[in-house]
Amino acid sequence: MMSTDNKVVASEQENEFTTTHHVYEPHRAGIPPIRNYAIELWRRREFASEMSKATLRGANTLTVFGQLWLILNPLLLAAVYFLLVQVLSGGARGGMEYFAQLCGGLFTFYFIAGSMSTGAASVVGGGKLLLNTAFPRLLMPFSAVRTAFFRFLPTLPVYALFHIIAGLGFHPSMIFALYFLLLIVIFGMGIAAFFATIQVYFRDTTAFMPYFNRIWLYTSPVIWSIEQVPAKFLKVLSILEYANPLHSMLGGFTQCLVNGDVPELHTWVTATIWSLVAFAIGSLFFMSREREFAVRL
Repeated sequence: MMSTDNKVVASEQENEFTTTHHVYEPHRAGIPPIRNYAIELWRRREFASEMSKATLRGANTLTVFGQLWLILNPLLLAAVYFLLVQVLSGGARGGMEYFAQLCGGLFTFYFIAGSMSTGAASVVGGGKLLLNTAFPRLLMPFSAVRTAFFRFLPTLPVYALFHIIAGLGFHPSMIFALYFLLLIVIFGMGIAAFFATIQVYFRDTTAFMPYFNRIWLYTSPVIWSIEQVPAKFLKVLSILEYANPLHSMLGGFTQCLVNGDVPELHTWVTATIWSLVAFAIGSLFFMSREREFAVRL
């Protein structure tokens, strides 16, 4: 007869080969039905809004001092660049008109950089929510862009104040700046979704962003404007116009807002193409990978 110990061993060996083992592996990449996804995305828009409000409340952004810091940070940076340009140009370039332009460009650039950085951290930072709640994951980077936009809004009255002090005046063509601002928001949603996906696979992405943003700032019409570029650099300018998406979007925005000028047709076309392409690539890339986020987190 078989002893009790032998029965236990035999039972364990049997269970080892007959027990069901669940192995969790990443889904293969694939884009879900876009129409159904977009409908669900729109239906859950209030969910993204509440996530954004919670982030703003958690960072004390809705308080007086929180909004004051949102203004002071880019404003002090604008003052530093203003003094630097004054020294390098021997006072040839300066005055309140240039300072107003600098503030308008930096405030908007900070919105784009904020969309990219908060968007990149949205999926990794919301791991528990992602694991326990069913919703279109694209709401997370879109919610981060909403957060960045509401951090950008308090800077607009400050710019308006410097615009008035500089005596730039208000022109009907300034309304076109809203179109370029819309393109910037759409572009921000695209890059937020793209970097949110990259951050899941490469966790050091956000550490690299400050260096990338600094280079991006210097090659964009923020510290300098398109009209101020010397003729000998026009060839480089033409390359940047198509290689740097912010060249047309920020350039068109500041031309309308600061100078009251209507940008040339190619600026409108280039800015629109960059915005829509970035949105499409970022969103589709995110949607194709979101089903394996839960496993990789």
